[in-house]
Amino acid sequence: MTTWLGAMLLLFGTLAHANLTIEITRGSDRATPIAVVPFAEDGQSLPEDVAEVISDNLERSGYFEPLPRSAMFNRPATGEEVSFGEWRALDVRYLVVGRVAREGDGYRVRYELLDVSGGRRMLGETVTASSGELRGGAHYISDQIFEAITGIRGAFATRIAYVTARGVGDDMQFGLYVADADGRNGQQVLSSREPILSPAWSPDGRKLAYVSFETERPAIYIQELATGQRVRATSFEGINGAPAWSPDGRKLAMTLSKDGQPEIYVMDVGARSFERITNNSSIDTEPAWSPDGRSLLFTSDRSGGPQLYRHDMSSGQVERLTFTGNYNARGRFAPDGEAIFLIHRSSNGYQVARQDLESGRLVVLSESRWDESPSVAPNGTMVIFATQAGNSGVLSAVSADGRASYRLPSAQGDVREPAWSPFLN
Repeated sequence: MTTWLGAMLLLFGTLAHANLTIEITRGSDRATPIAVVPFAEDGQSLPEDVAEVISDNLERSGYFEPLPRSAMFNRPATGEEVSFGEWRALDVRYLVVGRVAREGDGYRVRYELLDVSGGRRMLGETVTASSGELRGGAHYISDQIFEAITGIRGAFATRIAYVTARGVGDDMQFGLYVADADGRNGQQVLSSREPILSPAWSPDGRKLAYVSFETERPAIYIQELATGQRVRATSFEGINGAPAWSPDGRKLAMTLSKDGQPEIYVMDVGARSFERITNNSSIDTEPAWSPDGRSLLFTSDRSGGPQLYRHDMSSGQVERLTFTGNYNARGRFAPDGEAIFLIHRSSNGYQVARQDLESGRLVVLSESRWDESPSVAPNGTMVIFATQAGNSGVLSAVSADGRASYRLPSAQGDVREPAWSPFLN
């Protein structure tokens, strides 16, 4: 534990800014051509370019390849103004047009999604947004467009949590942040001179559980995001780590060493009672619930090296899931329960991988060499994780099929420990 923590501290640098920036690192060769025309405005300066936010969201998903604005023949604001033949000539399959107008203290956004090949309107809606929520409105619109075309619920309006740090040695300062899924609108929810680890979202998106060393030993806290109110859930001697919420929000799985070796426990959040799940002479850690709450995924070295196991909560039976290579850890279920995402070590380093549970086939998704802490988007299309870029720690994301990826570096400093929120409505 001490060696791992020391290595983690060395990876942190100066304080990360509240906003992270998106860098597309790999596009998908199966991306669908789409054009998001700049939205017409009522003449007043707007705080956000709504069409640009939508276009960036769709590109980041790996499902779409937006047409550059410089290649657009014209810029219609409504479906009636669209000449479908012109857009077919540009090989565009779908077209998004719209208009933004001031309305009182907020904005009214009218958008339409058009099927160019079929020459028809697929979607049309008017969205109102308060003065500070125009970007949020753009994320909502992105979700509607994404679902209308792909049939998959969009996750652009979700959020991410992450940890930053600044300084060196005894002068280090850690921060826990929550931001939009694209890294913008970051807000600090906790500041500490001691390490913060393993943020985990409650299923309703209202709370974070995390590990803090502020009392000079690890303890698990639960914090309400709206109020900042928090409680210390555990503070046993030894390890208190890796909290994971059950799907119903009533329990927290975690790693405790209060009885000797690190083992998996489940805490009833309301009653504050504990149930020991594993009982083994090995190290058992990093629990994650299955989507149906019937089993727990965890990392154990009981076979001689870190591998992933599944514990059935009803029968108590334990099944080893990973056999490819000698290091597989930090497993997370896909939302449909049919696959797991994990960190796999190969000759190329530590990388994000996906394993199908039925076939056991494991596929490496990322191209970096020092990946850790994978967290899956609630729609299962992307995985966010921490990695190294030069001497800095950054967040990266890769699509579930490995065909598209992007990076979210901070303007200054390192970022670690990402956690993707559930759907928030």
